[in-house]
Amino acid sequence: MNAEENKALWKQILDRLTLTKDDLALFKGQDILSLTVTTARPLTEEDVPLLEQLLKEKMTVPVRIDKQLVDPKMVGGILIRWGDHIFDATMKRQLEKMDAIMRQLRVTDQELDHTENVAEALTKSVHDFQSGVDLEEIGIVEKVGDGICTSSGLGGVMAGELVALPGGVYGMVQNLQEHETGIVLLGGASSIKEGDIVRRTGEIMEIPVGDAMLGRIINPLGQPLDGKGEIKTDAFHAIESPAPGIASRQPVDVPLETGLTAVDSLVPIGRGQRELIIGDRGTGKTAIAIDAILNQKGKDVICIYVAIGQKASSVARLARTFQEFGADKYTLIVAATAADTAPMQYLAPYAGAAVGEYFMDQQKDVLIVYDDLSKHAVAYRAMSLLLRRPPGREAYPGDVFYLHSRLLERSCRRNPRHGGGSMTALPIIETQAGDVSGYIPTNVISITDGQIYLETDLFNSGVRPAINSGLSVSRVGGAAQTKAMKSVAGTLRLSLAQYRELAAFAQFGSDLDKTTQEELNRGARVTEMLKQPQYHPLSMAQQVISLYAVTQGYLDEFPVSDVTRYQQELLNYLGSHHTILLTTLDKEKKVTDEVKEQMDEALNDFNGLFAPTPESGSSL
Repeated sequence: MNAEENKALWKQILDRLTLTKDDLALFKGQDILSLTVTTARPLTEEDVPLLEQLLKEKMTVPVRIDKQLVDPKMVGGILIRWGDHIFDATMKRQLEKMDAIMRQLRVTDQELDHTENVAEALTKSVHDFQSGVDLEEIGIVEKVGDGICTSSGLGGVMAGELVALPGGVYGMVQNLQEHETGIVLLGGASSIKEGDIVRRTGEIMEIPVGDAMLGRIINPLGQPLDGKGEIKTDAFHAIESPAPGIASRQPVDVPLETGLTAVDSLVPIGRGQRELIIGDRGTGKTAIAIDAILNQKGKDVICIYVAIGQKASSVARLARTFQEFGADKYTLIVAATAADTAPMQYLAPYAGAAVGEYFMDQQKDVLIVYDDLSKHAVAYRAMSLLLRRPPGREAYPGDVFYLHSRLLERSCRRNPRHGGGSMTALPIIETQAGDVSGYIPTNVISITDGQIYLETDLFNSGVRPAINSGLSVSRVGGAAQTKAMKSVAGTLRLSLAQYRELAAFAQFGSDLDKTTQEELNRGARVTEMLKQPQYHPLSMAQQVISLYAVTQGYLDEFPVSDVTRYQQELLNYLGSHHTILLTTLDKEKKVTDEVKEQMDEALNDFNGLFAPTPESGSSL
């Protein structure tokens, strides 16, 4: 090839470069542009000055090629880099554009039904393609590792935008700095290397949503993990979306019953509320959330369980539990296990919230469990430190409060004018040695509408659920209770607090007056009645009658050790002989004089039938 042919070839290649007015204006302020060029084959000694001359004509300022790189994958053409600006005129990119053209020009069978529609359909496809072709921005991977990469270029990229990398790998933009962009990689990080090209998609991170997800286990990207095949959905929802405003919300006054007497009576939860479950490891936090999900069977509530940083075996065991109790029909599990990268664990609760918002948009009630946000904060801290964000208290980044506030504020009860529906959140936080004053616990406590505090000593002493009634609170309170529950549980918290004070005082003396002894005996029976085995949620009517029996003295004559058996046999008796009473309570949700008479009659009849356990030695 002679010099003239070589010049014509390079000129033809450089004609593919698209330089905007902004680019040319930026070049004019430079004395000389120092460029890095990448080609499919090494440049010859004649090519370098020729390229510098042609580029000077195109860029309108003197240029100097400081660095030459070779990448055979480019097939042909040239990639030019100046600072953070990258100009792609490679053959590989042209082939990708041709592929995009073929996809854009694809005409449906319906459009070809009539001959006169062919030209119109082709014209529309070409216009749609042309309108989006020149909006592309690319960057170059500078550093990569631990599921994170930094890229130069991408000057107009948005925070949270999805970017495409080689090999079908996608990333999400997290850091926006003057000369580099921090990207978290969503899988396939091992295939990314320095020098790879990053392309903008112009899209915010989304997750597929739909009814087909119920009963499935998915990762934060919406991909199935349970081996049951593809999940076919048509709709998508943004991972991050703004929380509903004040005007679109309505008060929380509809109960979301957990089936746990201790929760529904002491710290009631309403639909649209955010109630924190907090306590040390191994105190039954997850058990409360699971029982709440099991209790939603037949109540038209969609449940989402988000597992963050847990073992895959624990997630599989939970899925089997849901299936065994028939909860899989209305429950979805979003799992980012301990084996997943920090970015995937970071995305998990937002993905769960996105699916929940989809169902809320369908005017449905949703219960979402975040198990747990302590691990979520740790994953975000790891990701932030890798992105070189400055650490703050306990090495967490400064925006760790915003991390959870923007997540939990998405839970609410919307008014009918704004679509209705509700999303109730049960975030879980793990404490260290009962310290609720830690950084993350105090953050989440201040965001939520109350907390269920589980105490290790209570758990170890056999009180399960191990709820500390003094530290646990619901800021919605009685508004989220039925009238029936309020009528029997109104003074329960105060009675338990008095009982615990008296029990502590009674340890130091043996001579107690009759009133004090009666209060101690009643408090011991109430505490025993609030114990409940896992996977045995009770209906509202069963809870009301159980509490009515213990607070009105129907168990005072029986030993404390018989309280659990008394409750079981009472509920069986009511289910067999007083079904109308249970049905009336569940339907009317209040204790009328007539219902109270029926309860007294049923309890008196049952007390005549109940056989207490003989005292030790009496049977000898």
